[in-house]
Amino acid sequence: MPIIHFHLAEGRTSPEQRRQLLEQASRLYAEVLACPMDRVRAFIQTFPLDQCAVAGTLLADGAPEAPYFEFLVLEGRPLDQRQRLLTGFTDLVATILGVERGLIRGHCKRVRPDEWCIGGRMADDLRRADIAAFNARESA
Repeated sequence: MPIIHFHLAEGRTSPEQRRQLLEQASRLYAEVLACPMDRVRAFIQTFPLDQCAVAGTLLADGAPEAPYFEFLVLEGRPLDQRQRLLTGFTDLVATILGVERGLIRGHCKRVRPDEWCIGGRMADDLRRADIAAFNARESA
């Protein structure tokens, strides 16, 4: 489930910055949610400068870069985890991309487990199986 999307202006970041952002965001996600890294997905979507506006001014006309990110978590994740991710992703964008924190926006989208699938199987079924396997290991 852990999926993060960064929305950035085209041509304002280097390949190295994008690599660092994706790698560090993936590590943060896995750490905060205590989930296996192989479940994490991270994406960057770029937009032409004439298709981005901040305060009504196009970036092509000199508006400052103001990245936006959104990430998905299954419902039931505690508020403190969601807030750690919101703050952590903001920190990464500010540090790696050199963007003023006050211009960065982020959003957490909670998804019901019965409305999310992994490999064609509903997440609520997989979650039950994970919990049962964990409980079996603990009692052994």
